[in-house]
Amino acid sequence: MARTPHNPFSAYHPVVALTYLTCAAAFAMAAMQPVYAALSLVGALACAACTRGAESLRHMAWLVVVVLVVAGANVLFVGEGATVLLSWGTRAFTLEALLYGLCSGIMLAAVFIWMMSWSACLDSASITALLGHAAPTVSLMVSQVMRLVPQFVRRGRTVTSALAATPAAAPRNTNERTADGLRTVSVLMGWGLEDSLVRADAMHARGYACGAVRTTYRRYRIKRTDIAALAIIVALVLANVPLVSIACSQYAFYPTPPRLVAWWGYLPYAAFVLYPVALTFREWWLWRA
Repeated sequence: MARTPHNPFSAYHPVVALTYLTCAAAFAMAAMQPVYAALSLVGALACAACTRGAESLRHMAWLVVVVLVVAGANVLFVGEGATVLLSWGTRAFTLEALLYGLCSGIMLAAVFIWMMSWSACLDSASITALLGHAAPTVSLMVSQVMRLVPQFVRRGRTVTSALAATPAAAPRNTNERTADGLRTVSVLMGWGLEDSLVRADAMHARGYACGAVRTTYRRYRIKRTDIAALAIIVALVLANVPLVSIACSQYAFYPTPPRLVAWWGYLPYAAFVLYPVALTFREWWLWRA
């Protein structure tokens, strides 16, 4: 039987996971520099291994295709750069455009993986507890999306399996496969619309939007360990903001990128992105006996 991965943020208040993962995704989107992009991807993969299990990394191979597609598109449509790799008529394909595309693709993949860890660490009850009073509409929307998207995927697999189990309905050519896909989408849309009506009636019967103060299913209390974890995260974020700004402002892909050198400023960011690994190791150390 497969071992269930341990969420390194499960022992803390949900605000700790929300703060860390939001800041990590923001850094991944903002740090357009090769070393920081690579560190973001490594940290995102390490966090995914801690929160979703090492086996989940095998299902992320499609992100390699995303990186290659982004890099190839940038080479095709951007002609800036001084190092020409290939010429086709008056069109030049440059090394700088390839490097920029690879860095952009790695950043996009890192953001995707951080968001996967975000959904693994924060369920709908946590989101409602954190944002239910300050932004009830946003919390409801986020919690519903976090529940309905996986449900939509599971139902799609159910419909596909039912069709595959019926030999008479099995597609035989391209046109039948297209019709089969459209039929599956139609079934899912009808199923989802029916559920939406039932869900709306249930929410109305339970007094949603009646003006009463809403309560939450779970009650979270901030402990000293939560304050300590938040202090560490905030300190790392504040330390990395100027360092990331300096590194990104001093690096440019066009016309030629500067040579990368060893710099101590990468260490605080490495400590930040590997913070879930440190929490996992701490938990293992405390319970190793």
